[in-house]
Amino acid sequence: MKAVPRAAPAAVRRAQSLPALLLAVLALVAMTAFAPGATAATGVSAIADALRKSPVYVDPAAGGQLSAVDARALTDRIEASGKPVFVAVLPAGHPTRNLFTDLRTATGITGLYAVRLGDRFDARADSSVLSRTAVRNLVTSVQGESAGTQLTDFTDRALATMHGRAPSSWGSSGGGTSTTALITTAAVLVAGGLCAYTLVRRSRRHHEQGQRAALERLRVVVDEDITAFGEELDRLDFHPAEAGADDAMRADYERALDAYEQAKQYMAEARRPEDVRAVTRTLEDGRFSLAQLSARRAGRPLPARRPPCFFDPRHGPSVTDADWTPPGGAAREVPVCAADATRLADGRDPAVREVDTDQGRRPYWDAGPVYGPWAGGYFGGGILPGLLVGTLLGSAMATPAYAADYGTGYGDFGAGGYQGGDVSGADFDPDDFGGGFGDGGGFDSGGDFGGSGGDFGGGF
Repeated sequence: MKAVPRAAPAAVRRAQSLPALLLAVLALVAMTAFAPGATAATGVSAIADALRKSPVYVDPAAGGQLSAVDARALTDRIEASGKPVFVAVLPAGHPTRNLFTDLRTATGITGLYAVRLGDRFDARADSSVLSRTAVRNLVTSVQGESAGTQLTDFTDRALATMHGRAPSSWGSSGGGTSTTALITTAAVLVAGGLCAYTLVRRSRRHHEQGQRAALERLRVVVDEDITAFGEELDRLDFHPAEAGADDAMRADYERALDAYEQAKQYMAEARRPEDVRAVTRTLEDGRFSLAQLSARRAGRPLPARRPPCFFDPRHGPSVTDADWTPPGGAAREVPVCAADATRLADGRDPAVREVDTDQGRRPYWDAGPVYGPWAGGYFGGGILPGLLVGTLLGSAMATPAYAADYGTGYGDFGAGGYQGGDVSGADFDPDDFGGGFGDGGGFDSGGDFGGSGGDFGGGF
């Protein structure tokens, strides 16, 4: 007798009635939760994959160095701190050549990387998370300790001083979970996703409105700069065909004219506040070309390339550095034009560039964060932090949220570069991770970490 197909179980019928989106999320969660464990391996890719999911990795062949209980305790300690510390415990025979550089590249996350290899220990970190000097001293302080004590002491001391945040990928793996839990989790994810989408759209609209307002405020100041440069060109009284003009003078003049036209074009095309940086950088190039032209016509030595006058870039390239102390701030050297250098030497106030604010006219460095891109184009990233430290603009640019609103590239204010936990891939300074375990390329001196005659004593 032919068998009659049995009705689908009630649980299956219920599952089939779920919305398509919920089923898709459920399938993804289930695949992750019930996937078989990866086979043990000591390759860098396998270690990196494990560290992206959890801060502590113990190679199966090195289980005798750190017990499962101690590894779990160390994992909990790091995760509770919210800091990007990565710890790998490997067997003594693991290859050490380029270990830290390769591990950092494969993991792709900014942070502090510590490796216990047999009875040896070493560490490296992105400089935005922890300085090389700090890492070196921390490693030295725990040499000779047992694995559990060493890793715990090192971690505790590092957590007290390091920067950054834990990567969001930690805790993304897990063991088996009941079907009910999976369905509940999937439903929460779907509902949360809809709420998050609404909030993100609202936040994005608010952010875009703020960006447009900031750009319009910058547009006023930049248009003044472009106009001032155009007036300089009009006053120049130079003609390429005039007596005494040579090819070098004509080239200077042409570069200045090109800078004027390009600055206008860049400003017309600007869509975000950070786009203004290209405008002011171009104007700075144009003014330097005019300074060269002036020197050639007067028969003077060509000027060295210097930043513009700090007090007002419209004054042109600086000619010297002068001591200046902002109200309530610390003294620092700033590049100044000849006229402002004379004013300061005579005890008078410099001619400061002021801009409109809600509180009236203020010096640009006390007018809010919107002027960061404007100043960044004139002064570049290298010298700007030292010029602005202690000012309202400098303080604003030191915050992690600044780059999201006004762009990056204005120098290291203590929070520059990728922060700990950021997925930066291979974008890191190889000098931060070079050498290790006697392979050379260590900190500062270029020697190995703790090798014979090295900087750190002890020797592995």
